[in-house]
Amino acid sequence: MSMKTVRRMAASILKRGESAVRISPDRLTDASSALTRDDVRALILQGVITVAQKRSTSRARGRHNDVLRRKGRKGPGSTKGHPADKKKRWISHVRAQRTYLKQVKVSLKDGAYREVYLKVKGGMFKSRAQLSHYINDNNLMK
Repeated sequence: MSMKTVRRMAASILKRGESAVRISPDRLTDASSALTRDDVRALILQGVITVAQKRSTSRARGRHNDVLRRKGRKGPGSTKGHPADKKKRWISHVRAQRTYLKQVKVSLKDGAYREVYLKVKGGMFKSRAQLSHYINDNNLMK
């Protein structure tokens, strides 16, 4: 029987692809003399026909990184914290600016409070100090 047929039968018996079936080059005559599926099964038991191990992702890089991590070399990289932290930071900045605005509200010119309040809401100022500089630079105090 042809080697192609033996390989095909072995693949169906082993439930693997034909490319994964390996036939020992030393015993090709035994493999070519197989006529039935039982003969192919016997060759599999003898070790003449084997199956190549399934290929998977190599762990070499992972092991190397594990060693580096144990040494303290590999960290989270450029990750700048959890996204929720940005929101908390925003809340604290805006609350501080609004509190400051309420404190100086009495000494602001007419209509200036609403104008500056909306700019705070829009995120124009990074900090309370920047807000106070803006108020002083634009002569918004009475």
